Amino acid sequence: MTAALLSTADELHARVRHGRRAVVMTMGALHEGHATLIRTAREIAGPDGEVVVTVFVNPLQFGAGEDLDRYPRTLDADLKLAEQSGADAVFAPSVDEVYPGGEPQVRISAGPMGERLEGASRPGHFDGVLTVVAKLLHLTRPDVALFGQKDAQQLALIRRMVRDLNFGVEIVAVPTVREDDGLALSSRNRYLSPQERRTALALSQALFAGRDRHAAQEALRARARVVPATRARAEALSAIGESRAAADAHAVAKAAPGGPAAVRAAARQVLDEAARLDPPLQLDYLALVDPSDFTEIGDDFTGEAVLAVAARVGTTRLIDNLPLTFGTFGAAS
Repeated sequence: MTAALLSTADELHARVRHGRRAVVMTMGALHEGHATLIRTAREIAGPDGEVVVTVFVNPLQFGAGEDLDRYPRTLDADLKLAEQSGADAVFAPSVDEVYPGGEPQVRISAGPMGERLEGASRPGHFDGVLTVVAKLLHLTRPDVALFGQKDAQQLALIRRMVRDLNFGVEIVAVPTVREDDGLALSSRNRYLSPQERRTALALSQALFAGRDRHAAQEALRARARVVPATRARAEALSAIGESRAAADAHAVAKAAPGGPAAVRAAARQVLDEAARLDPPLQLDYLALVDPSDFTEIGDDFTGEAVLAVAARVGTTRLIDNLPLTFGTFGAAS
């Protein structure tokens, strides 16, 4: 398959549409994470549909001192990867095409959710993200748009914008793609030196530590739930050697710190150790939040949550997250 390279909305609108159009929005420098998004879009669009990949480095979402100028531009390689992954077209507009007449005076406001975590670290960032996503949705006119879960707060805000402003498009989330060592794929990983990359592994290791602590606690609670702590039951179980296990499950489930506090503590221990490495990890935030509004969850929280982290290693800022489920007496998702 040869993907068409388009630079104007008129060229895109002139294409004959038959089935569903699925759009994957990127800032270029495509990697296997983007390829996974494109392959998923191909599956959703089907053989009669169309997959469009946008490549646009959006100046509105870069703040003062951020890496707009040095952000990698690799359009030829991007076109090749998009073709190999199943794209029908790559829409790579200029800044003038997306923002005719200069920066827009009317923009999308991300609201309170956009001021937390990433928004607090990068003021105005999500206003720029939502403005360009809104414009690209209008320019590409998709039936479905796909976004990676690695940018969890961005995904939540896009879903909220689409719902609040009645965009007629389906938003599909695709799980984070990781390297073999656990590091989440990112276009910014190429900035890391070998030593910095070793330190950067602490982000995913912290998330995995929080997840594993949560899974162990939930497993103990599940065991305590199915093995009641009654004397008659314990005596019956003693015949097959399970009374100690039952007692241990109850004791640990009741005495050991559990829930959100334990998850945060396990993750923070890894991050604290990474802060003493050379080069050190400089933590921006570690948060365990409700994905509906990205506020911190309490110890009695039940339902879906997101464990999120952001940090700098050298001059490179990285983010990562994992979804968790509380109150189900089962392992984390």
